[in-house]
Amino acid sequence: MGKVIAKNVVKRKPGYLYYVDAKGNVCEAKMARGGKKKKKKAKKTVKKKKKRR
Repeated sequence: MGKVIAKNVVKRKPGYLYYVDAKGNVCEAKMARGGKKKKKKAKKTVKKKKKRR
């Protein structure tokens, strides 16, 4: 398991993943689906037409 070496060293942006690479550098990678909350879509109601006889 990893250890926390220092806190609040890197300013984090929402939607990005931060990790330490093999050389010891802190890297930033864009997450495939993170960072933004989805908006609720408004449901469309379709009125049914009455059949004429």
